[in-house]
Amino acid sequence: MKIFFYTLRPWDERPCAERLAAETGIAFDGCEAYPTLENAALAAGCDAVSMTPCDMGPDMVRRFHELGVKYLCCRSIGYDHVDRQTARELGMRVSNVDYPPRGVANFAIMLMMMSLRRVGHILKRGEVQDYSLQGKIGRDLSGCTVGVIGTGHIGRTVLEHLSGFGCRLLAYDLYPSQEAARWAEYVDFDTLCAESDVITLHTNATAQNHHLIDGAALAKMKDGVVIVNTARGSLIDSGALIAALESGRVGAAALDVLENENGLYYYNRAGDPIANPELALLRSFPNVLLTCHTAFYTDEDVESMVRGVFESAAAFAQGQPTRHDVSLA
Repeated sequence: MKIFFYTLRPWDERPCAERLAAETGIAFDGCEAYPTLENAALAAGCDAVSMTPCDMGPDMVRRFHELGVKYLCCRSIGYDHVDRQTARELGMRVSNVDYPPRGVANFAIMLMMMSLRRVGHILKRGEVQDYSLQGKIGRDLSGCTVGVIGTGHIGRTVLEHLSGFGCRLLAYDLYPSQEAARWAEYVDFDTLCAESDVITLHTNATAQNHHLIDGAALAKMKDGVVIVNTARGSLIDSGALIAALESGRVGAAALDVLENENGLYYYNRAGDPIANPELALLRSFPNVLLTCHTAFYTDEDVESMVRGVFESAAAFAQGQPTRHDVSLA
């Protein structure tokens, strides 16, 4: 068996892959480029292809199938970038990975605290040697009501860790968790929007929750609400968020993910003109933090993500079940 890794980072992922190849006996190769129709031939003869979020539409899926690839192994929790319908029609299996939830959960809490205490604004003013206090006053997280949308592994960890801060905790999920209910009160979506000082998103992207945070949802929120998104960019209508920031309805936003981030995040685009007006506007606000999809990025999580690819490919080849199988999800 052999796996071909696209977007394989030489400084962290490749050493992990080398250790796991020796451990499992599964061969691998890879390149730093994103998969394209032109470079797909690099995976010829491989059983599996692994990639980070990118364009894996029907043409790409069919191209890999033509080359003999049987498994598409996402190196991410999200898998909405893969055309799974085409993969199913061609008999290809699709997998994602998981990793310990505390890395993203703690990053989200850090973003909450930075936003409430205006740390981004304070640091920017410090760069021009403005050390005055005016305009820097913040709020303490412990006195806030925090609403958590999505109570899967990461959302539950956020709630567990926030429980030590003494803040009031609300939660919304289509499938409530008894574990999460130990720390938070489950409420409906509108109530969470209306009563939360901070709202943090921890749910997968689906067709049903596209632009979950839109103009109507933002209109229901408190003036000065802080919005944190470490989940998926498509959960927020960027245009509506920008309008709410301009009006003051949203007091601050901390966005680790962004709509239309493919082709931007994980690339060095220094000096390039970037055709993304929403990104340019968001970067201009002193009360917006953009962290370029790095909430997951710890040594522990990288190891877990690469290991998940090897585990999924092996399970598929052996006809064994795996928790990472999202072919029919």
